Amino acid sequence: MNRSALLVSLALLIAACGGGGAASAPVGTPPAAPPIPAPAPADISVLMMGNSHTAFHNLPDTLAAMLRAGKPGKTVSVVTAPGWLFLDERLAHESSMAMLGSQRWSFVILQAQKYSSSGLFTYSTTEAEQLIGLARTASAVPILFPEWPRLGVDETQRIYDLHASIARKAPACVAPIGQAWDRALARYPGLTLHDPDGNHAAPPGSFLAALVLYATVTGASPATVPTFQINGVDADTQDKLRIIAAETVLAVAPRAFCPNDPV
Repeated sequence: MNRSALLVSLALLIAACGGGGAASAPVGTPPAAPPIPAPAPADISVLMMGNSHTAFHNLPDTLAAMLRAGKPGKTVSVVTAPGWLFLDERLAHESSMAMLGSQRWSFVILQAQKYSSSGLFTYSTTEAEQLIGLARTASAVPILFPEWPRLGVDETQRIYDLHASIARKAPACVAPIGQAWDRALARYPGLTLHDPDGNHAAPPGSFLAALVLYATVTGASPATVPTFQINGVDADTQDKLRIIAAETVLAVAPRAFCPNDPV
């Protein structure tokens, strides 16, 4: 059995066993999925698993551009797993598991852990912990991507603490994205980081999230990232957000829960 098939089989077995918790749903036989072409080999290969918060405003492409600028001479590949799914849905998603097992990844970024918007309910984190284990099986450094707070909602610490609790059980880096948003809005109240729905990122918010992920992947300061041509994020805004991101990763270390992993 090849590496990809082994990971798919392992993931489907885990999903069938179930992790318990209010968020769990019955798992049936997933439909057959078309083969996913493996990306070209790269010195730095990043797989992102998430939902629309990962996909909006070309966040993966922005992260790739930052990595290429910060690591000249290195080839870079940043790809997204198919579909917009919560983490508890990925284990039973054959295409996602096939992509995870398709090659040796440098980093796997995991976004879309379910959490209670009211704070009154608890959702299972077992699936996220299992995905972290599968990422390590694929020789990757796992990175948890806590979402930014919704507009006007004080929830950054609660979301971050949830992801930190996962990383304490299954070691992974935790990117302090929500803290960067809070810092940016406190210093520059006129910045528009949220889309009009108050939930997704506007272009500057996506750029800020990419900066924090860049720092988490590389261990380098996002203050060194150059200016890019990005619709909706002018040079002055990029300057401000680079400094915000650099201050944030000094205050909240992205690798506090993965200190021994390579950069």
